[in-house]
Amino acid sequence: MIEIAAMIALGAASLAVLLNLYRLLAGPGIADRILALDTLTINAIALVVIFGILFGTGMYFEVALLFAMVGFLGTVALCKYLLRGNVIE
Repeated sequence: MIEIAAMIALGAASLAVLLNLYRLLAGPGIADRILALDTLTINAIALVVIFGILFGTGMYFEVALLFAMVGFLGTVALCKYLLRGNVIE
């Protein structure tokens, strides 16, 4: 039963990734594209966690944690670059 729920969640998360890719490519402004990239990172984390549930291993959860840290740092760096023009002061 858990496999069916995971497959449905996998399909929903995949659809969300496709919609985020559309917003990333066709976003009207740079702020919209940064937000789409951040949301894409969150959806990628969801996909990794769903795969971890399907395969029944904890290694995928560690990968999801690494994706979360890198995604957060990337979003902060892009926003700082937009506000100040440089990342490292």
